[in-house]
Amino acid sequence: MTVRVLTGVTPSGTLHLGNYVGAIRPAIQKSRAEGTESFYFLSDYHALIKTSDPDRVEKSRIQIAATWLACGLDPKRVHFYRQSDLPETLELNWILNCVTSKGLMNRAHAYKAKVEANEAAGEDPDNNVTMGLFCYPILMAADILIFKANFIPVGRDQIQHIEMCRDIATRFNQMYGNGEEIFPLPEALIDEDTAILPGLDGRKMSKSYDNVIPLFEGGEKALREAIMKIVTDSKLPGEPKDPDSTSLTALYDAFATHEERNEFRRKLQEGLGWGEAKVIVFEKINSEIGPMRERYEAYMQEPEKVEAILREGVERIRPMARALVDRCRNAVGLRAFKPLQAKKAAVKAKKSKASLKQYREKDGLFYFKLVNGQGKTLLTAGGLPSGKEVGAHLQSFKASGLGALKGIFCQLDAEATEAEVQSALDELTQE
Repeated sequence: MTVRVLTGVTPSGTLHLGNYVGAIRPAIQKSRAEGTESFYFLSDYHALIKTSDPDRVEKSRIQIAATWLACGLDPKRVHFYRQSDLPETLELNWILNCVTSKGLMNRAHAYKAKVEANEAAGEDPDNNVTMGLFCYPILMAADILIFKANFIPVGRDQIQHIEMCRDIATRFNQMYGNGEEIFPLPEALIDEDTAILPGLDGRKMSKSYDNVIPLFEGGEKALREAIMKIVTDSKLPGEPKDPDSTSLTALYDAFATHEERNEFRRKLQEGLGWGEAKVIVFEKINSEIGPMRERYEAYMQEPEKVEAILREGVERIRPMARALVDRCRNAVGLRAFKPLQAKKAAVKAKKSKASLKQYREKDGLFYFKLVNGQGKTLLTAGGLPSGKEVGAHLQSFKASGLGALKGIFCQLDAEATEAEVQSALDELTQE
């Protein structure tokens, strides 16, 4: 069975070594797994929530697309596209907006954090809260549901968005599915083994801490300079060193084999100088990143190639998206006009069918009645203390006729005949 895995990357800045080790490398490795259909997209509409700098958005889109391709993402094996090239996403987004409660959006972590920060600063709670920020989870739901994705790799801070997506999908299915599951419910995919790479100061590598090591930007020189800035203790060459006292070791471990890791630790414990250790770390990382950097720079020099790859990727999947949106349009009533006569005929045909209706009376007992296609009640039966018992008699009645109702309350309408009852039963069993 093929499962669909979907990953979105927001182009609001450049990527660093932590992004590569924690997200890009494992995602590309998983995209090669058998039985997996992978969707990777640049969530550039989401980027408009995070930045209002058009030049930054433009630059980041090409940088991140080129990075994923340079790192080994195969556009022939996966679906690689830009969110903004798929207008069906926004069409679905509006349909989902119309079934999503404001109360659900009020609970979104990003919105609540913004409101709390405003209140703490003595400002209006909704100061600088855009509808993009407020409705972000609905657009994310549209990204996921439009391709009926099964699994969404996310960090723990994003689990709430997947839960919201499930809530939205469930509500739509209940309102418009007519017993069918238009949207399967996606699941968050949490990789407990995902590496969190430390930055220059030992804390998690993050732009917020200004401690990142660039992935490709600035070339080999920038990578070397960043590694040489990594914080270490003041022990001199020849003095034994604790391998866990610096983020150098964790950085090396992320690129080295098991044997190389043990050798590096042994050398530090035997007195390897920090300067020499940093050179070893740089050379190990650069041996993996260097060839990718060359491919990245080639893509950046020929952006039309990246453009063509993304265009081809979206055109390949647009028919899937269009089919899903068309189904949703039909479900909510946005259908092609049909002759009114045909609609009346369909209603008439629907009314011409007999039916069995189970219900509970004011006396607390359960009954059922047989109604013919003209809406006439032919028979009332039941008077039992539980719906389960009535259901059992109802099924026997459908199978065996009036004889199955001996022993319980059963009353034919004054104008009904046993022949009419049997005719209605025959109609039911033929459906």
